[in-house]
Formats: sequence, structure tokens, C-alpha cells
Amino acid sequence: MTSYNAIITWGWLVAVVLTANCRPVGVTAVPKDDDRTEFNVGWKFQLGDDSLAMAPGYDDADWRVLDLPHDWSIEGSFSADHPAGNAGGALPGGIGWYRKRFDVPENAEGRMLYIDFDGIYRNSEVWINGHYLGKRPYGYSAFRYDLTPYLFSRGEPNVIAVRVDNSAQPNSRWYSGSGIYRNVHLVARHPVGVAHWGAFVTTPRITDEHALVIQHTELENLTGEPQQLTVVLSVFDNQGQAVGSVERDFQLADSMGVLDLLLEVPNPKRWSVDSPVLYHAVTTVKQGNKVLDRHVERFGIREFRFDVQGGFSLNGVPTRLHGVCMHHDLGALGAAVNRRAMERQLEILRTMGANAIRISHNPPAKEFLELCDEKGFLVVNEAFDMWRKRKTKFDYHIDFDAWHERDLRDLVRRDRNHPSVILWSIGNEIREQFDSTGITITRDLVNIVKSEDTTRPVTAALTETEYGKNFIAQAEVLDVLGFNYKYADYPRLPTSFPGRPLYASETTSALQTRGHYEPEHDTLRFWPASGAQKYVENGNPDYTVSAYDHVAAYWGTRHETAWSAVKSADYLAGLFVWTGFDYLGEPVPYPFPARSSYYGIVDLAGFPKDVYYMYQSEWTDEPVLHIFPHWNWNAGDTVAVWAYYNNADEVELLLNGKSLGSRRKEDGALHVAWDVPFEPGQVKAISRKSGQVVLERTVNTAGPPASIRLTADRNTVRADGQDLSFVTVEVIDKEGNLVPDAALLIHFSVDGPGEVAAVDNGYQASLEPFQDTKRKTFNGKCLVIIRPGTKSGVATVRAHAEGLADATVGVKMIVKR
Repeated sequence: MTSYNAIITWGWLVAVVLTANCRPVGVTAVPKDDDRTEFNVGWKFQLGDDSLAMAPGYDDADWRVLDLPHDWSIEGSFSADHPAGNAGGALPGGIGWYRKRFDVPENAEGRMLYIDFDGIYRNSEVWINGHYLGKRPYGYSAFRYDLTPYLFSRGEPNVIAVRVDNSAQPNSRWYSGSGIYRNVHLVARHPVGVAHWGAFVTTPRITDEHALVIQHTELENLTGEPQQLTVVLSVFDNQGQAVGSVERDFQLADSMGVLDLLLEVPNPKRWSVDSPVLYHAVTTVKQGNKVLDRHVERFGIREFRFDVQGGFSLNGVPTRLHGVCMHHDLGALGAAVNRRAMERQLEILRTMGANAIRISHNPPAKEFLELCDEKGFLVVNEAFDMWRKRKTKFDYHIDFDAWHERDLRDLVRRDRNHPSVILWSIGNEIREQFDSTGITITRDLVNIVKSEDTTRPVTAALTETEYGKNFIAQAEVLDVLGFNYKYADYPRLPTSFPGRPLYASETTSALQTRGHYEPEHDTLRFWPASGAQKYVENGNPDYTVSAYDHVAAYWGTRHETAWSAVKSADYLAGLFVWTGFDYLGEPVPYPFPARSSYYGIVDLAGFPKDVYYMYQSEWTDEPVLHIFPHWNWNAGDTVAVWAYYNNADEVELLLNGKSLGSRRKEDGALHVAWDVPFEPGQVKAISRKSGQVVLERTVNTAGPPASIRLTADRNTVRADGQDLSFVTVEVIDKEGNLVPDAALLIHFSVDGPGEVAAVDNGYQASLEPFQDTKRKTFNGKCLVIIRPGTKSGVATVRAHAEGLADATVGVKMIVKR
């Protein structure tokens, strides 16, 4: 393996490309790939095991009918007795079966028919018409089966059966979900065409005038006969206009052939975090005038580099990685993939100023990467949380030897055309770091990645900052080194690991409950006395943690401390905060009934915690002034009032019109603060720059609950049964102030073409079910998620609480043709 002594540059690939017989072709519009059909609707499901359920004639009349994606765990009740434990969300696992009857689609006549599963958690086994197709243990891998040999003739229903076994627990350190929780498609294709994940698009040379596009194309021939083909590669811009096309004659004599096609795109628009421009590469395989296959790949034109001294740059522009780590669950929706729910998460994080996501610690849903492509997020795509050495009793260590090559290779092949992906991570805090087996396994994994993609660096998230104790680093094959926590060791990393680009792959692990404050700063009791004490039982009786930034897990630190350490270290490409959102499971520092994490900058319902605005003030140029806490206290209380701000020199605080003085950020602090004796009324903050007012913010003492305020994140959604509207529910006083301690039970109903999909309030120890039509507000707020039907119309969402007038909000649902 090449030793990278100073700078690693990626996206520039030296290639020898066959160009003989290439001809330019005129194309005017993006052809569609019509071979893929969504296969999510009308499945039957039964929780429990029956070995006969694979048989085509099995009686499933009493089974539940549902649409995929589906997570059965999120539908269960919280319990300390579930074997996943509260680290796994205190929700059930088990064994479940799915079955679906279907006719061979019309577009499959004379073609091969495949089924693509984007992810099943876990130990899935699949049958078609009673024929066993295979098993896939890893719950995060996407995979395909060929149905063709076992299909009945058109008009005779086929039966596909899927057994999912998530009974051996704990098998994860966080909530995994259970079932066919990602999308499923049928794929009909000619026996001759582009192989599965067989088109790899690179842009190795980019100037303002031209970009060289090379597609490495694997062609498959399942006919058993040589095929004389014409292969056309066409590239379309983000407006759907053709910007280049080339064709080449090709003799496909064997079952597999490889063809490199290249063309130049004039005046390329580069993909970046601020302008995520995407192109389409369309490969058409023909015999004469007959189209055998049409394959579409989306890609971006961009180049990036990791530098030992200068960090990270994108398209030649120095770019700090302002990143967060994210688990895959979607809060109240569980693990079931929903594009809008993921999009909302990214929108909230982008408003905060984040530009990067570390996907922790497993392959993501492909829709998540598509959204990162579209919204300009840089991605660390991570494969594993463990190798041979386990972290939980039944985790992936059981399957690593038999499956790691297949799972890792499939991850890279599936995701290598996403411009958002800048790093392949082969593992997180892997325990082979501590012995020489780490050297061998690391080299094996890196070789697998490089055999499929040489255009991106390979990394791992490490814990050991001394070279002699880090056997993964000693393998000398990782291109970029990521380090988790231990911010005090940052200054010696360049010396300990000379010549290697570095970044903070995981930081902080601060703990907070949204809207809960302890102004007396008496929070040290949350810090365990030793690392062996994962959960503490001497904290708050309601299982809350102060939302001031002064509480962290024993291995972590405050948000301000971690960010300041990275901010001042130019040799670090950036950081990834643990975590962007709270997630189900791993509820440090508490035992059950706590069942979701406290680490998020944003709570489980999607409501920002106060520290969100610290990052916004540091990571964006938008004017920020945020003060907290609320102003409902008791006589005699002295309250610490904090303010996050930017684009200003100082902040003045006033209490009922009386100035309490101005403050400036000093000694590296990222906020200003006052200790204020409480008196009812109004706290007002004013930020100024050069004596001129930039922003003003007020917090008022709230009176008793007077009404409910509903605010939909979108008042118009697609009537496709999948889109969502997230409605924030606030209990307010007669003046419109949020009542910060309101804990009212709110009932929801929907009049019109929609339904309540889930509810939440962000409280980490709530045992209320997510799949319900009622929820208590927590610290004055809760959330109701509305799913549309499939007909156009206006749905009226109604909220009712005893003693208050009903509140409504309309959501328009439109069928998109």
C-alpha cells in the first residue's frame, strides 16, 4: 500500500481508457429507468414463528395486512424485561413472517425478475413459491435475489415469504428495529445488460471548462451465447438536458465483460455543500435498434482532498467538517424508512450549520444518501461496529468471518456513485485495536474497499491515541485517521501519527434534556465515579438532565469544550458530534425507565435543545441571539441566564427594563451568562455590533395554560401514503407565551384524507406508546406526525385537552401525477 507522507488527494484518478470505435451521439432528454417497481404495498405480517409459513398454500387469511417499510418493534410496549434492554430501546424483538401474493408484472415478460431488499433486521430468510432463496444475517445490508427460475406463469399468483429473526438479543448497543424496515423493489431486466451495482462513475479531471467523466461498466450476459452490443453512455445535467454522449460497439462473449466509457462535460457545475448540483449517467445497451437495458446512475462532479496540515478541502476550497453522528432510527417512527422524516432531520441540522454526517455505525438507507446528495451533506459511510470481538452477546461478531467481505463489498458497490460520500469507515471503536489481529483484519478490509473504489480514502473511528497501543493504525493502510473523544490528546496526534490526515470522528457525548434547567449548577452528581458505572441512579427522580451545557458521560465532555478543541486545531479536518439527534436506546446516564439517549443536539421529537444555537452561532453567518432558560421560577431563586450569539460584539441583558450589564465572550467561552435574582416579568437580551443593535430576544413569565398552538412544518404534502407533516403542539398562556412546565394530555384526531402516524414529546423516560393518538406535553410541547392518504383534499388536524379550547390546523394533500 502506498504511504501517504503529506497530502492525500482524491477524485483524481489516473486511468487508461479504451477509446477506439467511440462515437458521439445526440440525445435530448433523460430516459427513464422503467425496470424498477416499488414492491411495498399489500404484504401480510404475523408476529411469531411457524415453519410452514414459507409454503405457497399456507393459510394467512388472519394475518395483518400492511405496507412496507415496517418496524414491528416500535409498535410494542416499553418494558425492562425485553432482552434488548434499555440500551436497545426497551422494546421487543422476536420472530416475524411476511408474505405477499403477486402476479408476474407485464414488464417482466421474457425478462429476468429480481427482488431487491434494501434492508431487513435481521437474519432474514426468503422463499419464492416454496423455493429457498437464501439468508442474510446482517440487518443493514441491501441484497438481491433472482426469482426467475421459480415463477409461475402469468395469471397464477406467486407467493414470496420472508422470515425475520431478531430474537437473539442483545445484538446491538442501540435500538435496531425489527422487520422489513427498508424499501423493497421488483426489478425486471433483459438477460443482457448492466450488472447489479455494475456502473461506477468517476470524474478524475475537472477544470472550469471541462470535466472528464469515466464510467467503469460491468456488463452481464446470462444467455450463454456471445452478444454483439452497442453501449451508449449519455450524461444529463440538473435541468435534464443532454451535455454529452458516446457510444461503443462491444462483443460480450462471456458471462461478464468490462467496458470503460468516457466523455467530457463542458462547463461543469461542481457539486458542493452550498450548491449540490447533480448529473445523470444513462447507460443504454442495444442490439441494433432494440434496447435491451437502460441503467441510470446519479452522480456529482467534484474533487476533494485531505491534507495533513490544512484539513479538508472541497473543489479547492478549504472546508471544515461541521459534522454530527446519526443513528438510523426516526424517533417515534422507529427504524422504518421514511424519506420525509430523514429529510426533516437534515433540514434541521443544516439550519444549525452542519455540513457533514457520520452514519453510525452501519450501512445507511440508500434514500438517506440520496438526500445527502441533494442537500449537500458530506458523509462518512460506516460499515461495522465490531469485527470478531463482540460488544454485545449476539451481535455481528457471530457473522463477521462468514459475511464481512460480502457485506463490505456490497456497501461500497451500492454507494460509490454518491458524491456525498467522502470516506469509507471500516469500523467504530473496534476492539481488535488492542492486539495484533487488528493489523491483519484492517489490511483485509481496506483491500476489499480498494478493490471496489480507489477514489475515496478509507478510515476508522479509533480510540487509542498512542501509536504503540493502536494496532489498527499500525496496519499502515488507513488513509485518514479518525479519533473518538480524548480531546486533550489532540495536540500530540500529528506527532504520534505523522503524515496522516486526521479528524475528530466522535466528540462530546454531552447529556441534556430539552427544556429542563438546574440553575444552581448542582450537576456533578451525574458524573459516575468511574468508567465502570455506566448508569447512575442518584440523579433526578424524573430522569432528566440539565439542558445547560455542563453535563456529560464519563468518557465525554461539554459541547463548548469539544468544539473549542477542534476549532483551534487546524490539522484536524473537522469533527462529528455525538449526536445530532437523540435516538432510541443507550439512555446514559439512567437505567429503565429511561429508554432513549440524552446525547442529541436535537431531541427525539425534532425540537432543538439550547446548545443547538451555540453551534448555529459558530457554524453559520446568520445572525444568532438565543437566551435561556424560561422565566417561570420561584421567589428567591437565582437563575443563570445564558446567551449564545454571533455577528455582534456584546450582549446586554435587561430584567423588566433594568439593565443587568453587557457581556462579551472571553477566555474562549462560546456564551455569555448572568446570575439573575428572579422576579416575574420579562428578560430581554440585545446584541450589538459597533454600538448598533443586531438582534433582540425576550423571555416572559408565562401564566397558566390558556390554549393550544399547532404549527405544521408543511401545510401541503403529497397524497401518496408516505409523505408526512410534522405538527408542533405548544401549550401557551393568554399572551401566547409557551407554558414551560405544562404537562397536559393532548388528544388528536384527523378529519379528512389522513391519519395520525405517531406522537412524541422528546422526553427520554416517557413510557407512552409512539403509535397512539394522544400524548402528554413535556415542558410545554409535543409532536403529532400526520400521514396523508392517497386522495387529494384538506385534512383538519384537531388537538383537544381538558379545560382548553380545541385547536386545529389544515394540511392540504395533493396527488402528484
